[in-house]
Amino acid sequence: MKDNKILRYIKDVLENKPTGWLNLTTHRLDIYDEKLAKTQFLEQFEILFNSNNSESKALEELPTAYDYIRLGHPLSCILEWVIAHLHHLKPENVISFSSKTTPILAVLRKNLLAGKNTQIIYTGELPEFFDVEVLQHIYGYTFDLKKIEKETAISKFDGSTIFITQQDEISTFDFTKNIDFFINVHSDFGSILVVNGDQNESYIPEIQHVRRRETIAMTPANCLAMLKILTAQSSLEPKENTIETNKAMVLDSIATITGSKTKALIASSGLSIQYAVVMGLIHDAKENHKGKAIKIIVPPNCYGGTNDQARRVAACIDSVEILDLLVDGGKDMVESIALLLDKIADEDAIPIIIAEIPTNPRVEVPDLFKLSATLSKQRKTATGKIATDPIFVLDQTFCPNVHFLGEEDILSPIRTISYVSGSKFPSGGQCTAGYCVGNKKTEGLMKKIEFHLKLCDNEATNLQMEILAKQLPSMNQRIKDAYHNTHEFVNFIKKTLPAAKINFVSSALADQGFTPSVFSLDLPSKGNTTEEKEAHKRELNLRLINLMIREIPNESKFCVSYGQLKGCYWTIPATSTQGTTKEGDKDYIVRVALSPTMDLELHKKVFLDFVSQI
Repeated sequence: MKDNKILRYIKDVLENKPTGWLNLTTHRLDIYDEKLAKTQFLEQFEILFNSNNSESKALEELPTAYDYIRLGHPLSCILEWVIAHLHHLKPENVISFSSKTTPILAVLRKNLLAGKNTQIIYTGELPEFFDVEVLQHIYGYTFDLKKIEKETAISKFDGSTIFITQQDEISTFDFTKNIDFFINVHSDFGSILVVNGDQNESYIPEIQHVRRRETIAMTPANCLAMLKILTAQSSLEPKENTIETNKAMVLDSIATITGSKTKALIASSGLSIQYAVVMGLIHDAKENHKGKAIKIIVPPNCYGGTNDQARRVAACIDSVEILDLLVDGGKDMVESIALLLDKIADEDAIPIIIAEIPTNPRVEVPDLFKLSATLSKQRKTATGKIATDPIFVLDQTFCPNVHFLGEEDILSPIRTISYVSGSKFPSGGQCTAGYCVGNKKTEGLMKKIEFHLKLCDNEATNLQMEILAKQLPSMNQRIKDAYHNTHEFVNFIKKTLPAAKINFVSSALADQGFTPSVFSLDLPSKGNTTEEKEAHKRELNLRLINLMIREIPNESKFCVSYGQLKGCYWTIPATSTQGTTKEGDKDYIVRVALSPTMDLELHKKVFLDFVSQI
């Protein structure tokens, strides 16, 4: 009886769902408490369920489920809640993935760090790209693998038992004893992982964090399809498969945008593609430079996901170490790289550099000629041998239109791979997909990266590819128009609040093609001590953002993204994009992202009101 009540209620919720649940990749941080992510949303959702309230207005007023859609979103939370209730489980024990293999890797990672045994038991077939040898020798995971018939009893095991099935009834679980983790795999939607038993609940945050950093949750469109099947509103019918047509269009657009002649790779998110890049490069280093240490150079205050992911990889692989690349606080990126490359060469190690150009959130661009010279300089080991040349992994999400990879471009002498978060300019905020592309010197490396993208089942979905095919052709024009608005707004702020410090590209950099639509704003503060000034500045940050979203609710939004099709986004990096960054490296400033379509004059007016109040 209760099951029928749940399914009837969900059917009504789906009919009245806010449009943003399905088509937005960014969520409001003014109604979000990170410590209560997902639980706060579901607690209030359950109140609506108990009162049988499925009205659109009530659903719109629910707090933000997660700050990043790749970690989760309203529809994934509701799907997990439904499956949990149907099986008398806690909602947090059910975790959906767009990937078919990453939930397995999430448990293996936890057990690697805990020194715990794992056995993987499956019926039918394993996910297509599940490569045992690579998972054991490159990722460092240890496990036993066993295929069984469905009716076979599973004996007790000293460690964790993962049970994998591939089935259309992805929400159906047979809770046999002696299984710790159930993973149901669906050929189109992804997978559902169920954490079984109180003794395994410590795995939940670790599994969630893998979903946050190395993959994505089941997409909103696929969660919606799953929920419709569960509520008997539709059945799974074969759809026309247009992914190859759309992929060809996307690859053609990326080649035109980047000037690169190597084939691009398209993933389910920016961090999905970054994870494939890092693991592909580690795989190559282990094969071609056996026994040598691998040094990943990354700025400690860059985008939190990049930083956190690299350190998570190093935590799992003994031969990998993170070195901090100092780029802020008066430090010059090129000089910092030169010092680190000299040290790594002396040790005869393998250097991999991950850097943003422009940097986030300070929007700085290094001297590219000096950068190219530093990266291409031949170095010697302590024994006088020629050191391994670096691989430069470039996050150019802020300016994906700048050419770095063509045969005549500035980084052509260096093995360079560029990647872009597709939830920004490429899709205009309509999907999370990301891509990477390399220059001519990286053709072999790109094959390794593609292997790991497929191994983790992190390729872009059909719908993501369709959205990119539609949006990428207009990207360069949108970047141009958004920069025009940003440049005008920055100049207005300089005139109205000259005491503020603004981080934005110079006219000279804009002439070189660096035309981001993001700037950071360090507001002038007051107080008798450094602590008082800092506290006052942080209060001003929130006052400005809250004023903007209150006065311009249809355009201004408190969220972390940029590259959107319309409106203006505001955030404080220290409390959003730098969530896992060390406290001393965080930036308590305002980051503003403008779009090609917005009421710029109204934003100027409200900013002027803010200035008059301080």
